[in-house]
Amino acid sequence: MREKPKEAVILLAHGSRVPEAGEGMECLAARLREELPDRLVETCYMSRLGPHFPEVFEKCVASGAKKIILIPYFLHSGLHLVLDIPKMMQQKAREFPGVRLILGKNLGFDECLVDLVRRRIKESRDLCDVRELRLKSRDCYPLPPGQYEFVPLPRGEAEKYDENDPQHS
Repeated sequence: MREKPKEAVILLAHGSRVPEAGEGMECLAARLREELPDRLVETCYMSRLGPHFPEVFEKCVASGAKKIILIPYFLHSGLHLVLDIPKMMQQKAREFPGVRLILGKNLGFDECLVDLVRRRIKESRDLCDVRELRLKSRDCYPLPPGQYEFVPLPRGEAEKYDENDPQHS
């Protein structure tokens, strides 16, 4: 009997310089590992603190994965989902032609979110007023080496700086 090719699932979040920002996704991945013991389940981030997609993808391949499904841990379908993530995935897929790499669906809307938001509203009613929050300094969250602060650009302006796009070279 032929052994089924190993499948991996990668949950991909945006990334943050706040170390605990990915805790929810990490907890979800742990649960999926319990429920899907025949699959590799990994997490990664596009930017800031890692691990990042290229290294996690290669780890899955090194573990024998022949099919990898990337689930974007994003609610909304913005530029990262329609351009940045697929482009990043295509670059890695070219390096590993024997591995099927699938861009899965993002979290988006689901009826279960209605219940979740309703629960969050209830849990939030007795929290303090925002003026009472004691915020840490931004200096407590330094940028990882080689990364830069996000600078918002007017619509269309960012294309001038896309060094990977031959149209804009």
